[in-house]
Amino acid sequence: MSDRPYVTLSCAMSVDGHIDDLSDQRLLLSNDADFDRVDEVRAHNDAILVGANTIRRDDPRLLVRSQRRQEERLARGAARHPVKVTLTAGGGLDPASRFFTAGDTAKIVYSDSSAVGKLREDLDGVAEVVDAGQPVDLGGVLSDLSARGVGRLMVEGGGQIHTRFLTEDLADEIHLVIAPFFVGQAQAPRFVHPGAFPRNKDKRMELAETRQIGDVVLLRYLLR
Repeated sequence: MSDRPYVTLSCAMSVDGHIDDLSDQRLLLSNDADFDRVDEVRAHNDAILVGANTIRRDDPRLLVRSQRRQEERLARGAARHPVKVTLTAGGGLDPASRFFTAGDTAKIVYSDSSAVGKLREDLDGVAEVVDAGQPVDLGGVLSDLSARGVGRLMVEGGGQIHTRFLTEDLADEIHLVIAPFFVGQAQAPRFVHPGAFPRNKDKRMELAETRQIGDVVLLRYLLR
């Protein structure tokens, strides 16, 4: 087994690079056909990872929606839904959020050492809290997931998490969906933050696929 899973980053963004706006409501960047594509990708991964801010802001369920795909997972000996994983530096996660309450699947919280004690109290009985170092060691997180049998990991954001995976050269593939509109708010969340990216003008990614899905387009990039 590899010392880390195969990592796919998945993101939908506006033409001007935003993954949300500044309103209190979740911004829908995709369409039903693309949501179904994402569901298919989820079904073929062993775990799904999002950052703690995504849980607080979007309250995602992170489950395989299709009953057929759930049954196919069961038929090949997997759980009905992928393991749910998050990273946090300071804790502050609500045990009543859908990340923890939706779906009969394992939930793992990788925490900065300073927040582990409080998180274990707050999330007792709903998730396993793992001390991931101070600050959280992303490479160590991937090694631990691999040791738990996670061979494929889907990362669904947000911007800080995607930036860490890319700047630390820990991603293998990007699924980037472009929505046909602009957000136009300078402070709105973005796909990535500023950083030193190994894949730059001197080391370009490989464009493996382009696909029109209704009014959005999927760009699939390979990084290795």
